[in-house]
Formats: sequence, C-alpha cells, structure tokens
Amino acid sequence: MKRMLAAVLACTAAATLTACSAPEETSNASASAQEQTGSQPASAASSGTSAQPAADGSILIAYFTVPETDGVDTVSSASRVAADSGVVGNTQYIAQAIQQSVGGDLFTIETVQEYPGTHDELLEFAYNELQDNARPELAAQIENPDDYSVIFLGYPNWNSDLPMPLYTFLESYDFSGKTIIPFVTHGGSGFSRTISTIQELQPGATVVEDGFSVSRNAVADAAQDAMDWAASAIG
Repeated sequence: MKRMLAAVLACTAAATLTACSAPEETSNASASAQEQTGSQPASAASSGTSAQPAADGSILIAYFTVPETDGVDTVSSASRVAADSGVVGNTQYIAQAIQQSVGGDLFTIETVQEYPGTHDELLEFAYNELQDNARPELAAQIENPDDYSVIFLGYPNWNSDLPMPLYTFLESYDFSGKTIIPFVTHGGSGFSRTISTIQELQPGATVVEDGFSVSRNAVADAAQDAMDWAASAIG
C-alpha cells in the first residue's frame, strides 16, 4: 500500500527531481548541508492551536525545496524520496500527501537565484545566506492570495531556522485573518523555533502550533501520517 501511495504521489510532481537537501539544522558552516540524520518518526505535536476549516474550502499548500544533484543515493539521501515512478524532494513528498488528503493548490516557493546543486557548495551558500540575513528574490508569486483561507506551509529546517526564502515569502504577503499550518522535514531538531518566527512575521494570522514534523529518515513512510494529520488539522 505504501509503495502504491508513493507512486501516486510521485506521479503528481511537477518535476521528477526536486529536493529539499540543504542545511537543515546546522549551527556552523561545518555541519551537514542536507536535512541531517535523525531518528524521530513522523509525528504531529499534541499541543497547540487547532486549525479551523477553510470557510470556502480554499486551501493552499506552499512549500520550499532545493535540489541536490551530486549523485547522493536517493534511497538513503537526506533530501529525496525514491518512489516506483520517480524521485521527489522530502518536503514536496509531504506536500503532495497533504494535497491527496485535503485537496487544495500546490505552490512551490522558488527563487530567482539558483542554489548550488552539490552538497558542499550548497552548505556554504545557505550558511552565508543566513549570516547575511538575505532575502532571496522569489521567481513566482501567488496569483490570488485572497482566495485562500488556509495555508499549509512546508520547509526543511535549515540552521535551526526557516530557510531564508521563507522570510521573503512571509514578508511578501499579508495573511491576516488566514490560518497558517506549518509542516517541516528535519534531521532531529523538529521545528526548532520556526513556528514562533512565522508568528512574528505574520502577526495577523492564526499560526497553528501542532504542525507536522517528520525526520528525513522517516519521510518515505510518512505519507499516510501526513494525510491523517492534514485531515485532522482542518477538521
């Protein structure tokens, strides 16, 4: 069943090689650039604010992902999931599972700049971006943000923080009155303080605290957990 579900999810990907393989929870430039090792299973926290269903059924699933293409094994990679019909990034894989569960529109948060595709270069680039407090320019915008009442927001944990493009994204819109439901892929540190950061960047929005947190080691088996969580989050 899990193999069948993985195949269905992978088929819906916009590209067959997308990933979120960059520094997930590094505290210095020598730490791993991928979504690092960790053994936490897929889980949804048991405390926090519950989301209210979208009044008009309008749901957006926005997620950030970066490919890493330097030959890392896709079966054991920290950033990619190998399915029967292709390869997708961890955060993308969870985003697709959420869409399978609750519907809605997928939106990939992409930047004008191209991130390095190799491990070491991506590590250095993302670390420097954090140190510079950069705001990478986004390549696309949500066409009708007012149409959405609920926004699932997905990202890898980079340097125990949001990836810098998430700052650009959250500073580009006013989501006041909307519900933001975070989900994160990580290597052991879960959300760190990223939910608090989202609350600070979007003070007028309801930011759900019991988001979906999944270790990179558990992503391949987390689709059903993500689907169940998403249905509960808006139910």
